[in-house]
Amino acid sequence: MEIVLWIIAGLLAVAFLFAGAAKVLQPKEKLAASGMHWVEGTSAGSVKLLGGLEVLAAIGLILPAVLDIAPVLVPLAALGLVVVMIGAIVVHARQKEVQAIVMNIVLLVLAAAVVWGRFGPYSFSS
Repeated sequence: MEIVLWIIAGLLAVAFLFAGAAKVLQPKEKLAASGMHWVEGTSAGSVKLLGGLEVLAAIGLILPAVLDIAPVLVPLAALGLVVVMIGAIVVHARQKEVQAIVMNIVLLVLAAAVVWGRFGPYSFSS
């Protein structure tokens, strides 16, 4: 299970690193044109903030455990992603974007598995 948790955390880190970097680096109009229609009703600053949080969570899923510095940050980063995905589900539900909701649920379940495993039976302190 230890390896499975590392794989899940790695996949989540890659996904959120790229998604967050896109939100931070690209203008809101370009994101909307690429299919992220939810940004149209959101301020540019909020989109950048969300992207920054996603990048930080991606880093927090891997770096603390690899460096063995405050590894408790790993499940906390995953918990943050659970909260972000709940918000994303609400936003996409309001816009009736079913396909996006399905992806958000998958990411939420994966992040929740990391929270459960790293706070529970497979924590780095045990």
